[in-house]
Amino acid sequence: MKVVQIVPTLAYGDAVGNDAMAIKTILYNAGYETEIYAESVVKPLDKTAAKPVDKLYELGKEDVAILHLSTGAKINNDFADLLCRKIVRYHNVTPPKFFAKNDSRIEEINKWALQSVTFLADKVDYCLTASEFNKADLIEMGYQCRIDILPILIPFDDYKKKPDEKIIKKYQKTPMVLFTGRIVPNKKIEDIIRAFYIYKKYYNRKAVLVLVGSYKATDIYYKKLATYVERIGAKDIIFTGHIRFDEILAYYHCADVFLCQSEHEGFCVPLVEAMFFRIPVIAYKSSAIAFTLGGSGVLMETKDPLLVAGMMNCVYQNKQLREQIIKEEERRLEDFSYNIVKEQFLEFIDDFIKNGIYDEKKDSDY
Repeated sequence: MKVVQIVPTLAYGDAVGNDAMAIKTILYNAGYETEIYAESVVKPLDKTAAKPVDKLYELGKEDVAILHLSTGAKINNDFADLLCRKIVRYHNVTPPKFFAKNDSRIEEINKWALQSVTFLADKVDYCLTASEFNKADLIEMGYQCRIDILPILIPFDDYKKKPDEKIIKKYQKTPMVLFTGRIVPNKKIEDIIRAFYIYKKYYNRKAVLVLVGSYKATDIYYKKLATYVERIGAKDIIFTGHIRFDEILAYYHCADVFLCQSEHEGFCVPLVEAMFFRIPVIAYKSSAIAFTLGGSGVLMETKDPLLVAGMMNCVYQNKQLREQIIKEEERRLEDFSYNIVKEQFLEFIDDFIKNGIYDEKKDSDY
């Protein structure tokens, strides 16, 4: 019997790709015959990391295929034709509306993805979602199969690697507000910039904002952000673009506050990364963010930049408050322990293979 995974694109550093590779390792170590199939593999991963989807061998009825669903791809609809038992690992799809005025190509890809999610509703046997928010999405789209929650598998040992010394030396004594994630419209980078501008103007003139995330200089959204920064006269805002992993680690080591104003997340791994580096998180209450924080961090129901800036100042200045936030984040971080999530996944997959469905009493509660 085989347990394989299917990913449209396999990329190192991407939450979906990392999740798939972690699952492959877990399955292999548990004695399962396993492989990843992808439509494309992005460097620095080489072609040996996954086999081409068009080489996907015919699976038998007892085999299991897990489709990671987060973007539009031909394989999503083709997945329904497989004769094996089928599991969807749903990471959520960013609503196309966020890209309507910024990237028509991504808008169409995400429309395609949502069509596939709906199409597969009655064609799969089981679903694993990364959050309650994702589970609710599937139920709304007509899924009636068993749906369980399994957080993203996060390789915390990677975060213990040596950070870039030049960045540490340059910023270790500088008040830093940090955000990590792609520079895309649903992340609402403009709201981060707006709150930081007020924070720097009225509370901490030495502060810098570092936005760690990939973008292209030709992207419409990035150009809008750059124009906005220039128009309001904001200073000390750094767009790093795509950088090395040790440089990302260095910014995490230097950061004093992690600010997230995103309006759509299926899980949001950077929130957990901030917890790992003992950075107080201030985040807007949207999508899966409340689930991921799990009562930790500072969850705000407003984006009023005056209030957000004031909260950043409180977190930076009030040592007792800061330590309390970090203590709660450390508590929540334990729920995402690699070994805990690994064992939960193995319990889910073993029971599915043996029984086809899950006992209600074994439903995970994160």
